[in-house]
Amino acid sequence: MLTVSSDRLTEVRHIMGMPIGIDLRDADGVDIDVGAAFAWLREVDATFSTYRDNSDISRLDRGELPLAECRPEVDEVLTRCLELSRATDGFFSVRPAGRLDPSGFVKGWAVAGAAARLAAAGARNFCINAGGDVVARGRPAPDRLWRVGIRHPIEPDRLAAVVAVEDLAVATSGEYERGAHILDPHTGRPPDGLLAVTVVGPDLATADANATAAFAMGADGPAWTATLSGYDALCITSDEQVLSTPGFARYRARVATSG
Repeated sequence: MLTVSSDRLTEVRHIMGMPIGIDLRDADGVDIDVGAAFAWLREVDATFSTYRDNSDISRLDRGELPLAECRPEVDEVLTRCLELSRATDGFFSVRPAGRLDPSGFVKGWAVAGAAARLAAAGARNFCINAGGDVVARGRPAPDRLWRVGIRHPIEPDRLAAVVAVEDLAVATSGEYERGAHILDPHTGRPPDGLLAVTVVGPDLATADANATAAFAMGADGPAWTATLSGYDALCITSDEQVLSTPGFARYRARVATSG
C-alpha cells in the first residue's frame, strides 16, 4: 500500500509473514543501524505468532504455559487487548474464532516498538511499512509529507485514496488477499457491509485495532468510527461508497485513478 523511493537507506525484510520495509530519510541515515528494529520484530513474531506451535501465545492457548511464565510482553498485550475489547463493545476480540489470537493488535504494537527503537538510535525522519500498516515519523523531505496510498479492496491496480501524514500511523483492515479472515465476534461469521476500513491516528496498534473493530461491525462501522477520539477513518462499503469521518479530509492528498 505504500510506495516511496529514497536516496537514503531502505531495508526490507520478510517477518511476521509479510514484507516489512524501513525507509530512513535523515541525512545521516546510513549511520543508523536498523538491525535492532528488525530484531525486535523477529522477537515479537517468535512470541506471538499463532502459526508457530512453540510461540508463547500458542502454548498459552493450549494450556501448556501459564501467563506468569510467558514473556512479560504477553501480559502487556493481552491487558491492552482487553481494554480495546471493552472500548469496542467486544467487536475487537482476541478470541473471534474461539482461539487466542491477538494479531489484530500485535502487528501495530510491534511496528510501533520498532519505530521507538529507530528513534532511540537517532532516526528522526523515517517510515515503516508492514504489509500496508504504516508508521511515519518526521518528513521524507523538508517540504513534503509522507504519502501513503490506500489500495482499493476490489481493484488491485487502483488506489482508493492517498493520505499525506507526519508523525502519524495509518492502518487498514479488509479482505484483500487474505479473504474473509475478520469475523464478527458476536456471531462468529464474516461481517457484511464493508470492504475496507482505514484509520489514521497517533498510535498504530490502536489504529489497527480500531480498523479491525469497525470492519467487524459491518454496516455499523462507519458511524462508530465517527465517535473515535484522536483517530479518523475512511470506510469503503460493500457497494463501493467511500465514507469518511469529518477530520479525515485533512489527511487527503489525492485520489489516484487506474491506468
